Amino acid sequence: QVQLVESGGGLVQAGGSLRLSCAASRNIFRFNVMGWYRQVPGKQRELVATITFGGNTNYADSVKGRVTISRDNAKNMVFLQMNSLKPDDAGVYYCNTQPVLPTWGQGTQVTVSS
Repeated sequence: QVQLVESGGGLVQAGGSLRLSCAASRNIFRFNVMGWYRQVPGKQRELVATITFGGNTNYADSVKGRVTISRDNAKNMVFLQMNSLKPDDAGVYYCNTQPVLPTWGQGTQVTVSS
């Protein structure tokens, strides 16, 4: 069974930091590229960062230099360290594979106050 459980979101002031976590079921975590996605009301879900099983990373231009994606393959978890947060970073963050599977978790809300 595919499971994705995100956590770690919250309300933070601009310039602050958050660390998001995602627990994935083993059957999708192993050998897959994992990604963090952000959804803002009225907009399509966008890819923020990806990481391969071996640790190679890619970032959207909007977050480069401020965000770090990492994963713990032994624990089937992926993380997103977000620093120097801006109001534009706000949204619901989801993890999934890349390309995505049809199953999504509940997401975790990130709110950034200016």
